[in-house]
Amino acid sequence: MGREPSPVKQGRVTMENVPGPQFAGIDVSKDRLDVAVWPSGEAFAVNRDEQGLTELCQRLNALNPATIAMEATGGFETMVAASLAAAALPVAVVNPAQIRGFAKALGKRAKTDAIDAAVIARFAGATRPAIRPLADEKTQMLQALIARLRQLIGMRTAEKLRLGRAPSKPLRKSIERIVKALDRELGWLEGDIDAAVKASPVWREKEDLLSTVPGIAGKIARTLIAGLPELGSLGGKQIAALTGLAPFTRQSGRWRGKSFIDGGRAHVRAALFMGAMVAMRFNPPLKAFRDKLIAAGKPKKVAIIAVARKLLTILNAILRDRKPWQNA
Repeated sequence: MGREPSPVKQGRVTMENVPGPQFAGIDVSKDRLDVAVWPSGEAFAVNRDEQGLTELCQRLNALNPATIAMEATGGFETMVAASLAAAALPVAVVNPAQIRGFAKALGKRAKTDAIDAAVIARFAGATRPAIRPLADEKTQMLQALIARLRQLIGMRTAEKLRLGRAPSKPLRKSIERIVKALDRELGWLEGDIDAAVKASPVWREKEDLLSTVPGIAGKIARTLIAGLPELGSLGGKQIAALTGLAPFTRQSGRWRGKSFIDGGRAHVRAALFMGAMVAMRFNPPLKAFRDKLIAAGKPKKVAIIAVARKLLTILNAILRDRKPWQNA
């Protein structure tokens, strides 16, 4: 009897013999995309350029996966996700921390791009991450502008710290020149962000509504508009999870550990913490909420997190109902 041919040949799979839905994982690097499909086992790689993205969309479209997952890698994934979404393919960008935890659970100690892609594919099959459409082009532009604003603010802060430690006059003058240049660039960038928001009636309405809440200034409102476009369209628990403000409970039998927060969109969470710090002073209901927690013996850090989560719930309701803040 002749031996039946294997379904795997040169990285391609005959899908007729693979039951159930397929899940693709993509490991994104600067120049290359490694792709793995689970449970079929197919694996291939393409360049992260126009030709490679075209080939990627064609091959994944032929495989018809239920989910295509990739990690948020700090920007490299954006073009890939946009190309897949434009091809009407089900793409999900997932938290890298979740992938690392999943890899540890699988006992995957070796790390290569191909192995990472296979882990991401298995993660997609195990967790079925939600398929969320990408933000439109204008929202992506606003996100990029605000991300650049955060970078420049960080650079300016670092230079100011160096200025305080500068041992000589020539070094101080050099740092001062850089700080002035960063101040000018920050001014131009804030002008671009302001113009972008004012050019969009939808964004302008959102900013006006969010800014009615004491503690939410223009910069925080714009960070929320760009970094959390789901605000106003999801439930309280879902929106808290997206920002990493949903508490995780640790419990085993009679033992109960302290709850903690983790994951989510760190820059959005940071903006909410800034808003919470201001709100605890100038927003009477949130100040009273914070004081009640402190009086009950809660640590200050726990109180700040709770205020930020409550503030997020309020902002979510304001955009959902399209009604300004009422100091009730």
